[in-house]
Amino acid sequence: MTAKTNWTRTSLVLVVGAVCLAFTLSMSAQVQTETSTAGHSASIVTQVERGEVVYVSGNDVVIKMEDGTIRHFANVPESFKATVDGQQVGIHDLKPGMKLQRTIATTTVSKVVTTVKSVTGKVWMVNPPNSVILTMDDGKNQQFKIPNNQKFNVDGQVVDAWGLKKGMKISATKVVETPLDVVSKRTNVTGSSPPPPPPVDVPILIVVAVPAPTQVARAQAPAELPKTGSSLPLIGLLGLLSLASSLGLRTVRKSS
Repeated sequence: MTAKTNWTRTSLVLVVGAVCLAFTLSMSAQVQTETSTAGHSASIVTQVERGEVVYVSGNDVVIKMEDGTIRHFANVPESFKATVDGQQVGIHDLKPGMKLQRTIATTTVSKVVTTVKSVTGKVWMVNPPNSVILTMDDGKNQQFKIPNNQKFNVDGQVVDAWGLKKGMKISATKVVETPLDVVSKRTNVTGSSPPPPPPVDVPILIVVAVPAPTQVARAQAPAELPKTGSSLPLIGLLGLLSLASSLGLRTVRKSS
């Protein structure tokens, strides 16, 4: 191998049941890679968290969870939305006492990513049993690692790495299937406002209007002595009448 040889190192790793290497003496193309993804089973896991808002300041919220623990949610984004009492509210609309419920649905989809890599070129050098150097269509040399005990189909004959000769045009295809789990989450927050405070018992003053007495009723009402009057003048008057009566009786007796 001289300094003029321009090559890079690329691995062709054999995966049982997933990699297939097929070599022919025809075809001539560059390295090509095709990837496809097929979905399979999906599973959904739902998690529900409940709590009560105890403190709100700007974009920071403190919630007392259903199990009694206190959780601090810092820097809640402005895009946060919750449905409280049927209306959509934002982070700045939350109030202490609100009951919140967060439902997190996690969906996991199992997929298989299939990668097909095709390599074609002319054998420039073989280093059996581990590697082979191919001359690509652009004139550059590229080295590929040969899996252990790998067999090749050359013009209908099965050979190993020792059967490859310089100048042969070969094509190799590698198929790799890789399992992949795609996880997505969907969060929904609902809640309710605290109930209104109970009414406070306050005494109510009821004023009943009494109609003023008529003139007839006033005329029939008995006269009352003024609060400053007394019974002493009446007693004096009775005393004078008694004294006059006694004097009159004496005068009558003397004249008779």
